Amino acid sequence: MRTLYIVLGSVSLALGVIGAFLPVLPTTPFLLLAAYFYSKGSERLHNWLMQHPQLGPPIRDWQNHGVIRPWAKVLSLGTMSVGLLSVWTFFPEKWPYAKYALLGFMLCVSIFIATRPSAPPEDRPSDLPSPR
Repeated sequence: MRTLYIVLGSVSLALGVIGAFLPVLPTTPFLLLAAYFYSKGSERLHNWLMQHPQLGPPIRDWQNHGVIRPWAKVLSLGTMSVGLLSVWTFFPEKWPYAKYALLGFMLCVSIFIATRPSAPPEDRPSDLPSPR
């Protein structure tokens, strides 16, 4: 089973990295999946991924606080918009329901992303007045 988890983690990591450059493939969900699989298959690979300077922070933000940083929100919403526009423009007209299904799915994902916190609780400004 360890080998299977390592292979699945590596495939997820590869898809996540590819997703950083392709507008229709998400990055963070695949990185989260890679972290999960690596945690089951290899402590060394899991630690490497979690400590990676570029890949680790978004995973830790999500796992520890459910946070999606503003730059990640803008990037993900922007690439989804480009992907949706591409599909809407180039997808065959004989499958209009597929376009509407994709639009509905991306709208739901966009709402989810936009409504996640943008900073961990300790970094958020408090609305309460400070005690004196």
